[in-house]
Amino acid sequence: MADSTPWIAADAGSEAKRHAPATARNREPILAVLRDVLPARGTVIEIASGSGEHGIYFASELPGVIWQPSDPDPDALASIEAWIAEAGAANVKAPLRIDATAGSWPIDGADALVCINMIHIAPWRAAQGLFAGAARILPPPGAPLCLYGPFRQAGVPTSESNEAFDRSLRARDPDWGLRDLEKVSAEAAARGFALEAINRMPANNLLVVYRRMPPAPR
Repeated sequence: MADSTPWIAADAGSEAKRHAPATARNREPILAVLRDVLPARGTVIEIASGSGEHGIYFASELPGVIWQPSDPDPDALASIEAWIAEAGAANVKAPLRIDATAGSWPIDGADALVCINMIHIAPWRAAQGLFAGAARILPPPGAPLCLYGPFRQAGVPTSESNEAFDRSLRARDPDWGLRDLEKVSAEAAARGFALEAINRMPANNLLVVYRRMPPAPR
C-alpha cells in the first residue's frame, strides 16, 4: 500500500525540512529501475517532489544527471531547499514551483520526467496535466516518463491494503483515489507516450515507464 503518513519534521537540521517515512522504504527499489531507464546524462524533472528526499537520494546515486525538483506547495519547496542545502548536492537545482495542471511550466525542456505518489492524491486533471506538460518539455522519440504509485489493473485483483487506502483517500476528497492503469495509459497515449514497462514494486505499488513516441507523420 502507498504510504499515507503525513510529513513529519526531520530529526535534525533546518526547521523547514520535512521527512516522508515512505521515502527510506521505497527509494532503493525505485532507484534500481531508474538506473536502467533514465539517461546517463541530462536533466531529470521531478514533478510533485514533496519533502525533496527522493530527489536528493537519486541525484547522489546518479551523478551524471541534473535533478530538477518541483512542487506547487510552498512548504514542500522550503523543505526541498533545506535538504539541498544540507546535502550540498551540486547536481540538484533549486526547486521550481510547478502545478501539474497549469497550461505552462517554468522550464524549457528536460530529458526525462519522474513523478512519485502524486496522481492518486490529486484530482484526475493532475494526471492529465502531467502528460500534457511532459509532452511540451520532453523530446521525442524515447524520452522516459516514470510514474510510481498504487494502481488498479484490469484482470489483476487489487490488494486489500490498496482497497483500504483508496477508501481513505476518497473519504478525504472524492476526486482522489487509485487510478485505473488502463485509463492512465490511454491518457499517456493521447499525449504521445507509449507504455514501455510495468515494474512491480514492494507494498503493492508499480513503477510504470512510458516513452515519448516519434511525431506522427504529416
